Amino acid sequence: MSASLAPAQLVAALNWRYATKKFDPAKTIPAAEWAALEQALVLTPSSIGLQPWKFVVVTDPGVRAQLAAASYRQTQPADCSHFVALAVRRDLDVDHVDRHIGRMAEVRGIAVETLAKFRAMTLGNLDRARAEGRLDTWQMHQIYIALGQFMAAAAVLGIDTCPMEGIDPAQYDEILGLTGSGYTTVVACAAGYRAADDKYATTPKVRFKPEDVIVRI
Repeated sequence: MSASLAPAQLVAALNWRYATKKFDPAKTIPAAEWAALEQALVLTPSSIGLQPWKFVVVTDPGVRAQLAAASYRQTQPADCSHFVALAVRRDLDVDHVDRHIGRMAEVRGIAVETLAKFRAMTLGNLDRARAEGRLDTWQMHQIYIALGQFMAAAAVLGIDTCPMEGIDPAQYDEILGLTGSGYTTVVACAAGYRAADDKYATTPKVRFKPEDVIVRI
């Protein structure tokens, strides 16, 4: 597949992107663009391909108003076009692994039995992480890969985003019906279009110089 986006265009899109503080509530992301962003979430890579997540897309104004209240009164959940809560599967278990293996067999047109060694390796890794008390942390880290991919894809499409860790996960879980489901909210992201008077849109982006953060060996 040849590149369809020039390097300079990619850098320009990432420079244009910022954590949008004020969205224009009158502007809605077109259906085709939003479908592409959902696919960006679906196509996110994950450790061992386990995809330990659910992405809850919220467009209902009433639910978004509740989420704004559960976000320390930040307005982005209520004012954006689409709002996504990224939730992780806690205590990843054999049922989830078997669902993943079943999907692998389906997509690749192979027998489930041929994946027996992969299944054993995967369960062994999860068991070790569980015994060491780091299973949930390991899987939680995967969520941020999805968040980054989502924001980068949105920037390329000219869609604004705001990642949000300033939320009450327990309240989010209750509002979104995740309590008791095995999934819990980790982070959220608002998507839409910046308001014309959002002063942060023109605030210079502050980053360390490349030579301060990139080491070439």
